[in-house]
Amino acid sequence: MNWYLTVLKKYAVFRGRARRREYWFFVLFNVLIAIALALVDTSMGTFDPETGTGLLGALYSLAVLIPSLAVAVRRLHDTDRSGWWLLLLLIPIVGVIVLLVFMALSGQHGANEYGGDPRQSDSADQAQAF
Repeated sequence: MNWYLTVLKKYAVFRGRARRREYWFFVLFNVLIAIALALVDTSMGTFDPETGTGLLGALYSLAVLIPSLAVAVRRLHDTDRSGWWLLLLLIPIVGVIVLLVFMALSGQHGANEYGGDPRQSDSADQAQAF
């Protein structure tokens, strides 16, 4: 849950880098929340089967749109790619597959043009906690 909240705290931060863990936990919590909201929408009668969304699900999707884009751009930065690679989503099927591969790749070790290695800053933060 901490990774999810970390992304929300960086609501519109498109600079820097995001670890795989940060990105994928955010995606996991988004999916779980979307499923829960779809169940609530269905029970309330606000779910539209034609569009596949309900009132609460649509509002939630709008609320996390910018943080989702921001963490995706930071994740691409971690693999030393520009955030413009997100435009691959406009290519049906192939674009999604390529981006899934990019998001699953390990980040670049050490600093790159987008910032320092987030793994090193996380380990430094944990060392200070003890």
